[in-house]
Amino acid sequence: MTFRILFLLGALSAFAPFAIDMYLPAFSSLARSFDTDVEHVQLSLSAYFIGLAIGQLFYGPVADRFGRRIPLLVGITLFSLASLGCALAPTLEWLIVARFVQALGGCAGMVISRAVVRDLCDPIQAAKAFSQIMLVTGVAPILAPIGGGWLLNAFGWQAIFVSLALFAIACGFAVFRWLPESLPVEAPRSPLSGALRQYGRISADRSFMLYALIGGVAMAGMFAYIAGSPFVFIELYGVPAEHFGWVFGSNAAGFILFSQINARLLGQHGPAYWVPRATVLYGSATVLLLIVAAFQPATLGWLLVPLFFSIASLGCLIPNSSACAMTGQGRAAGSASALLGSIQFSIAALSSAAVGILHDGTARPMAGIMACCGIGAMILAWVGMRGRTAASDQA
Repeated sequence: MTFRILFLLGALSAFAPFAIDMYLPAFSSLARSFDTDVEHVQLSLSAYFIGLAIGQLFYGPVADRFGRRIPLLVGITLFSLASLGCALAPTLEWLIVARFVQALGGCAGMVISRAVVRDLCDPIQAAKAFSQIMLVTGVAPILAPIGGGWLLNAFGWQAIFVSLALFAIACGFAVFRWLPESLPVEAPRSPLSGALRQYGRISADRSFMLYALIGGVAMAGMFAYIAGSPFVFIELYGVPAEHFGWVFGSNAAGFILFSQINARLLGQHGPAYWVPRATVLYGSATVLLLIVAAFQPATLGWLLVPLFFSIASLGCLIPNSSACAMTGQGRAAGSASALLGSIQFSIAALSSAAVGILHDGTARPMAGIMACCGIGAMILAWVGMRGRTAASDQA
């Protein structure tokens, strides 16, 4: 797989983090603009997660039936139009609906980029490719809130969504120009009428579901952080909106660093070896974060160290769990990728909503949800690994 294709797949996968992270500095401005509070603005984030979860289930079967390029271009077009709709939103309700539609378009890039990797790579190559794609997508949480903060101060929150539309248009041009169709012409094309049956078959694959749930629970912790960080950083600890991106981006830098370390580690052992070990680091870091948050420290610095390792460890955990889940899915890679993403973002929607529901004016709701996700991922990984070992011994 060429660097240009990897970079493009990374950009397509970055639709979600760009559309999520770029408007985080604007939460307070949106609340003032729509005469509401930050907790209600968080509903637009939950709506986006729900759209990602639902939309991916649609694109999977379509990509397996009609190929990768056409559904991808349709999704990019929908994302562009919905981004402009967000920029024109006169009310919070309008924004929430437009964000939902924006997610329906944006998830095409996520589903189809994973399917393209599965089309072109074996399991170990896929894990390495996912880690390299993470390098591109990992830059998004660094640049997006910084760029969002700058656009917010210079032109207002509407400019954030206009820039997302322009980014999507540029990606659509690149797909049209440089991304070949990766689904072989001779590959059997699954009829759309069999989509539910296909999802049922994939769901019955215990290995797929184990790794999908591990990755989904782990990712839910990250989205609890995304939902809670605007309040914790800006409102609770007084970080200026234009500086929010630098604090947020430092944790994203850890994610990038660990994803690249992961690519090197895969030369020693396969992705299944590293998944349970990565959950130990993730679980330990999130529990430490909860302990620190429980004492309500006077300065943000006390929270930043466990936050860094919580998010950074996902740079190893998410690509490996995704590669393990996609192993053996063959020509159903599009549907498997869609179900994987849907599971991940369904749990993410719940975790982000829970942060708002449990809001108490401290960092404890964010840290508590993250700790639950860290412990949950660790339990799933180690119980699942013991179950697989026991099954091998019986065989």
